[in-house]
Amino acid sequence: MTRFDLTNRTAIVTGAGRGIGRALAVGIADAGAKVAVVARTATDLEEVVQEIEQKGGTAFPIAADLTASGTADEVVAKTIETLGGLHILVNNAGMNIRKKAHEVSEEEWDRVVDLNLKATFQLSQAAGRVMCEQKYGRIINIASVGGIVALRTGVAYGSSKAGVIQMTRILALEWSKFGVNVNAIAPWYFRTPLTEGVLSDETFLQEVLQRTPSGRIGDVEELVGPAIFLASDAAAYISGQTLAVDGGMSVYGF
Repeated sequence: MTRFDLTNRTAIVTGAGRGIGRALAVGIADAGAKVAVVARTATDLEEVVQEIEQKGGTAFPIAADLTASGTADEVVAKTIETLGGLHILVNNAGMNIRKKAHEVSEEEWDRVVDLNLKATFQLSQAAGRVMCEQKYGRIINIASVGGIVALRTGVAYGSSKAGVIQMTRILALEWSKFGVNVNAIAPWYFRTPLTEGVLSDETFLQEVLQRTPSGRIGDVEELVGPAIFLASDAAAYISGQTLAVDGGMSVYGF
């Protein structure tokens, strides 16, 4: 087994029905792991499972609302029961409501923070109990450069992702001594079903490109390598870090 091989590992990937989560689920399965794919929509999960199985991998769908009470424990229990263990957790499920700060309602704030931050913590907590007990685990939280730098029309989103980054540090501080590494990936704009609307606005797209030193939008496949690295033994001495995968956007200056 090479240091980047995930054979004999079992993973949970949330938000796995589309976009970034789907790419990560398929990529982690390609690296050898058995994968529990989690999302709200069962039909999306069926397609992901089919794609993984057609390539010779093993996957199990779990249709779930991660913001519902008790869901995190159920997802972890189902994964262990069905796939035989839990070694990797990728917290990818998230959402954004693009509004100016003075327009965001309490209900909208709660929806974003409950999924992006609270559900991420609850699933990390449920998985962390198992991982700390077995003295091995890898947790990867999909944050955002919006949690590092200030972005317009995203006060709830940016606040939740900044919380994810700080939570990543604290969980690493507590759990690394048990062999459980906790890290985050902070993407910039990638082409997904959730971003195609805003990126179809040519003015907005050009503004994004002007602030991206690499001069282009990312492809979701470019997130797979970083995720496999952080999930693998190659990253055994890395914990509490946030890796910006952003074409240089977070270091943009004038």
